[in-house]
Amino acid sequence: MQESRKIRVGISIGDLNGIGCEIILKTFEDARMLDFCTPVIFASNKTITFQKNALGITLNYNGVPDADKALEGKVNVVNVWKETPKVEFGKETKQGGDYAIRSLRAAVKALQEDKVDVLVTAPINKKNIQAKDFKFPGHTDYLAQEFGGESLMFMITDDLKVGLLTDHIPVKEVPEAIGPDLIRNKIRIIEKSLQMDFAIPRPKIALLGINPHSGDHGVIGKEDEEVMKPVIKELKEKGHLVFGPYSADSFFGSDGYKKFDAILAAYHDQGLIPFKTLSFGNGVNYTAGLSKVRTSPDHGTAYEIAGKGEADNNSFKEALFKAIQIFRNREEYAQLTENPLQKQKVRR
Repeated sequence: MQESRKIRVGISIGDLNGIGCEIILKTFEDARMLDFCTPVIFASNKTITFQKNALGITLNYNGVPDADKALEGKVNVVNVWKETPKVEFGKETKQGGDYAIRSLRAAVKALQEDKVDVLVTAPINKKNIQAKDFKFPGHTDYLAQEFGGESLMFMITDDLKVGLLTDHIPVKEVPEAIGPDLIRNKIRIIEKSLQMDFAIPRPKIALLGINPHSGDHGVIGKEDEEVMKPVIKELKEKGHLVFGPYSADSFFGSDGYKKFDAILAAYHDQGLIPFKTLSFGNGVNYTAGLSKVRTSPDHGTAYEIAGKGEADNNSFKEALFKAIQIFRNREEYAQLTENPLQKQKVRR
């Protein structure tokens, strides 16, 4: 990316019938946001015009045929489709899911081709996005396929960061899914992300136990004793600052999380319930472990308020700022770690 230009933020619009377009348009209704980035929304002029008129949002935008034609100081809309899809606010429809995926695919392609620098995704519905050529439980797994690497669902704020050992799988499958290799891999990803994306050189990571009270020494399940503790011990001996497993029921209420740079939860709700309780509306869903930066707000499509103009865009705005910050941190990390021996010789 040229130093002289602002970061281009690719934005997928999410489910047309949800609050995705609303939170995007509300964010850039504030012209000051254009001081921080160049937004590139993947949709169509007709769709954006319909949404802003329906929601009473005042916003000027620049229609472009391709992301590399985006102009600084403008809200840019790439015309991914020419037709006018039907919008039915608050309804889960197949068409709403189809256009969400069309927007996402176009944004991902632009990111792969370096026409945008980062990706911020508006919420999708995990059910109506399913198709013959799209069988993913959400953004994370799809992006892992498209960008390579091993993805980690990482919920973040400035003060709280929660990663997941397992994410979108049934609770009954969690214990069987968690093995030593998975734990090592997720710790490696979260540790690298903290160093590269958040400029924390020696991250301190806590693991939450799989069972109530971390199994109470095997009385309530043996997974924590037989699977988690040996891996934690092994990593500690190798110099990693990894601790646990901690009993999840009291860890957040006792402010135990404040002693660590990140927490690794065993399964989806174990991590996301406390995260959203503590930071809902300010949190960001970040996909760590990929070659590219992708963030998203910490909420879903919110059909119940779609089309009413009531959606709070704060989490989307936070996702935008976090994407920019992480991109900059990665640039700095790359400079600091590039040819370190050669740099050391120069300093001498």
